[in-house]
Amino acid sequence: MEQKLFDTNVQWIKYKVLKEVIRRAYEGGLENAYVEIPKIIVPGPKAELRCCIYKERAVVQERIHMAMGGNKENPNPVQVMETACDECPAAGMMVTDACRGCMMHACKDVCPKDAITIVGHRCVIDRSRCIECGRCAQACPYSAIIAQKRPCMKSCKVKAISINSDDKAVIDNNKCISCGACVYKCPFGAISDRSLVLDIIDILKNSDEGRRYRVYAVVAPAIVSQCRFGRVTQVVTAIRRLGFHQVVEAALGADITLYNEALEFAEKTKADPNAVMTTSCCPAFVSFVEKNFPELKGAVSSSVSPMVMAARLIKSSDPTAKVVFIGPCAAKKGEYTLEKTKGLIDSVMSFEELQAFVDARGIVTTECEDTELDNASYYGRIFAKSGGVAQGVAHVAQELGVEGVRSIAMNGIDQCRTALTLLRAKKQTANFFEGMACDGGCIGGPLCITHSPRNIVDVDEYGNQAKEKGIGGSVELYKLALRREGGEK
Repeated sequence: MEQKLFDTNVQWIKYKVLKEVIRRAYEGGLENAYVEIPKIIVPGPKAELRCCIYKERAVVQERIHMAMGGNKENPNPVQVMETACDECPAAGMMVTDACRGCMMHACKDVCPKDAITIVGHRCVIDRSRCIECGRCAQACPYSAIIAQKRPCMKSCKVKAISINSDDKAVIDNNKCISCGACVYKCPFGAISDRSLVLDIIDILKNSDEGRRYRVYAVVAPAIVSQCRFGRVTQVVTAIRRLGFHQVVEAALGADITLYNEALEFAEKTKADPNAVMTTSCCPAFVSFVEKNFPELKGAVSSSVSPMVMAARLIKSSDPTAKVVFIGPCAAKKGEYTLEKTKGLIDSVMSFEELQAFVDARGIVTTECEDTELDNASYYGRIFAKSGGVAQGVAHVAQELGVEGVRSIAMNGIDQCRTALTLLRAKKQTANFFEGMACDGGCIGGPLCITHSPRNIVDVDEYGNQAKEKGIGGSVELYKLALRREGGEK
């Protein structure tokens, strides 16, 4: 395995820790993990990334803790590792050495709070008055004033991250939507998703190779953009070799979500021509609505997410089955525990963790034979990208004779906030809102192995490869499941 597989060195270190934890969970030695793994990851004698080797190893111990489940009393799957936090400066507006002490003083003139004075021909900012509006930075002809924020705080679009008295990052769970943007953006990897790999290993081991129950993997369609070593069909085989009985596309659940959302939209607009609806497939988006636009909660579709719907179909035909979702999303690690999922998902694994899992078990993906996936339609597969749900609902609505769909794709939290603010003010012309917390959609998820512009191309190609161009086959499976459940919806 090569470091270049990942976008960042932080991911590479996280991968090495996960791989060693998984290996020991199978081969023995997990009881000595906190003592032995740090010496493997940081052999020394000199520190490479921190002030000293002892700090480096202490950080690795925190990573081991997260790899083994993190703080299980904290319901948020996104957690801060205090030792790893580098106490980055959070200075706000800052004057750099580029300040020329010019005669114009445009920075001072535009400041609405008189927070800027000129001392010794240089701009000086009074932080007690500064409101960080940024006007001084825009006015400076030399771009000598910059807004300095911690990367974690800058990445958090819901302002859930603050700094405590020890200069450590703190997450406010009342604001956090578990989108995981901070996980990917923190340069020191001090914020991480807690791993469930040990729970998944227990599920696989306790199945007794499928004799007690079968374990299914539900795989997000974004996986096609993550197969940098081997084809997606080879990755499916690798997942099977881990002990999973079968690999099912989450896109199958997406097909049914499209069907349910089109029908729900029709019911809502029939009762009220001015009714609006949002998607429910992104748990971070749903949480964003609940915490920031509570008056719009009723607009969120009542349909379960594609992950949960795919699991429902599996457990309808195999009631003792265990289901593990594999995807790029940190928020899914919280969603699967929610009451509304009815226990249909038993655990969640990220793409990063999948790579570590496969490598820890000595499986070489490029040497695996091909196992085709043929569970879903073109429209279910393009759920992975921003705009895919809106495109799919428009198509399905047309096929079902549902008229009047005016959709908008909200790509990332900033766009979601803008569109929902207009909706709340009754200034929005759309009536169907696709909400994705991650920029680009699921292909931009924080737990992807790589974030590349070509990811969207991979998803489009994957969608075009689907043998089913419509959702009819998936809907028939869904109706069969309903009959098994006695018509329960």
